[in-house]
Amino acid sequence: MCIAAACGENVILNNIVPKHVETLTAKFSELGVNVDVRDERIRINNNAPYQFVDIKTLVYPGFATDLQQPITPLLFMANGPSFVTDTIYPERFKHVEELKRMGANIEVDEGTATIKPSTLHGAEVYASDLRAGACLIIAGLIAEGVTTIYNVKHIYRGYTDIVEHLKALGADIWTETV
Repeated sequence: MCIAAACGENVILNNIVPKHVETLTAKFSELGVNVDVRDERIRINNNAPYQFVDIKTLVYPGFATDLQQPITPLLFMANGPSFVTDTIYPERFKHVEELKRMGANIEVDEGTATIKPSTLHGAEVYASDLRAGACLIIAGLIAEGVTTIYNVKHIYRGYTDIVEHLKALGADIWTETV
């Protein structure tokens, strides 16, 4: 869903259980992402620039800590500073240094990231884990230029056929063996 919100136009996701993504769709609505939920289908349109928001991770049914990294690139497209506080894993911000390599204006202090509008540019970055990898893919898709992500084994562990799925959405993405 975060990929669709970052760079998709009229992306339809099928076989979705809307209750399972209520907190994310609510935050998308607050951001200004165009989200249309019907039965087991969600239609998403990128409406950037987005509104700045505050996000606080909580236990279920709150905003999932697993979503704080993938939603972060959307916040660079906002019209003001956003804040992400991870109350579950306050040290889960390894992706921040990689985003800074891409020109992100982001700082972390005591479990809260302050995210300011930024134009990202391609860079060589390292996925430290699955969710950081998702964040870096999304950041790479909205960045100007080429982004190279290393340690993609983390990404492949959780996202089957991610490259093919992104190509189907029109992404200019490929893999190389080194």
